[in-house]
Amino acid sequence: MTICATEDTMAPAGPLAGRLTIAADGSYAARLARHDDAAGSWFPERWTLSGPEPYAVPLQGTQPEEPDSALLPLTDGRVLILRRVADRFAASLLYPAGPGTGELLLGAVAAPRLILLPPAPGGTLAYALAPEADHTTLWRVHGGANGPEPVTRIPGRCTGGVWLDRSGRLLALDRELDGRTKTVVVDPERGGETGPLLQITEESNDRLLLADPDSGLLLVHSDAPGHGRLGWGVLGSSLPVRFPECLRPANGTATPFAVQPGQMLAPESCAVAFRMAGPNGTWLGVWRPSGRQLRQYPAPEGWLPGTGLWTADGDLLLPYATEAEPCGVARWALGVEPVEPVRAVEPVRSGEAGRSMGPMGPVRQVAPTWTAGPTGRARPMGPAPVAPAPVAPPVEPSRPVEPAEPEEAVKPEDAFKPEGAVKPDEASPAGTGSRDGAPNGAEIVPDAADADNRSTASAQLQATDAEPARAPGHPQTCRPVPLQEAPLAARQTRWSVISGPVRISGGGCAAG
Repeated sequence: MTICATEDTMAPAGPLAGRLTIAADGSYAARLARHDDAAGSWFPERWTLSGPEPYAVPLQGTQPEEPDSALLPLTDGRVLILRRVADRFAASLLYPAGPGTGELLLGAVAAPRLILLPPAPGGTLAYALAPEADHTTLWRVHGGANGPEPVTRIPGRCTGGVWLDRSGRLLALDRELDGRTKTVVVDPERGGETGPLLQITEESNDRLLLADPDSGLLLVHSDAPGHGRLGWGVLGSSLPVRFPECLRPANGTATPFAVQPGQMLAPESCAVAFRMAGPNGTWLGVWRPSGRQLRQYPAPEGWLPGTGLWTADGDLLLPYATEAEPCGVARWALGVEPVEPVRAVEPVRSGEAGRSMGPMGPVRQVAPTWTAGPTGRARPMGPAPVAPAPVAPPVEPSRPVEPAEPEEAVKPEDAFKPEGAVKPDEASPAGTGSRDGAPNGAEIVPDAADADNRSTASAQLQATDAEPARAPGHPQTCRPVPLQEAPLAARQTRWSVISGPVRISGGGCAAG
């Protein structure tokens, strides 16, 4: 999934020229490119990403385009374009037709402003928002029976736009109403039925930036902790939204634009790509909820900032355009986390060979260590060569061995005494960490693991060394919990549901 969103989503939109939009299935992309003539006019350009190598096809018409024209690629290869004509917007479909460009006029929408939403799942429909002073109209620009048609009229001013499912039934919008911004969900297939989706506190401004339909991972921006912060949660989870410290870098701003798909029931394993911007330029950031740190990398030359696509295998595709290569895609294999090197085992000294050994612990199977062969392929390492042992002098004939004196018997209570055992009176009780209060009733739950890295806590469940003292008498049906349990805040997050199959329950906010 690809989305272009900023932390300040209420800022006025600038020119769309140069921005690349990727289709829902990643097969095509479209942007406004610039001619090499003296005027520097703009023209639509379609990128094909599904072939062995990407290539671009110009879709220029008889006259140059305005820099505020919006493009949206469809999965069938056509490109939707919105042009401002006087007090309305004209919608057309562009497609290659021999040496020229074909154009199919869809209709016009009379509105002071019309904003194309991200590509809908399926790649055949197109939606747009027409915000006004006290309401916003959701338009189905392409896919209707008779051209552009209104779907619903939503009270308040709506921005954003994130799809929550693969069927195109759940569209999340950020609505500003009565001075507060909350996220609502709209069902375009049922007449635009609308209901609230995200509300951390009643006084906070909560926006949804990015969502993954497979794992349910949500990236949000909220001022519930006291100021604007990036946080994450899980669709359908009752656990609180977490605000990792690592998603607030000191050297710039972080804007999520792509999330790794295909991670079913594992939101903490999804990789999220960020556009990092600062005084020194633009670079790339990659973060996972389970990684607890934001890794930063230099962006490829000519990268079109804020655009990219994850594969299910963990490869990040970054489109770029340079003078030498006007249409290219850089593939970054960032799916594997670095592993700590294994230390070599010291050989046993000759003088210690005959020393008696104490009781051994449980034996664990050790995986073979891999190394690179002459052709670069990994192969298991064989045993290390052993130097030949020196020839020993002739052995004298053995003599009768005298009987040894009996050793002192070992007491039963000392036979299996564990090392480093802690007496009951020496065990320290677990403390109840202090909580830092925040305005608006929000509350951040600290994590003990944040003492070192100041980042989000691990989302994996902690393993136990022993079974609970009191097990239930009958088996209980359990459901998988994707996030680590955390105390709820003083004010519970209030989620709700529309008439769809997805239910979103709530919690407070927590510091990762």
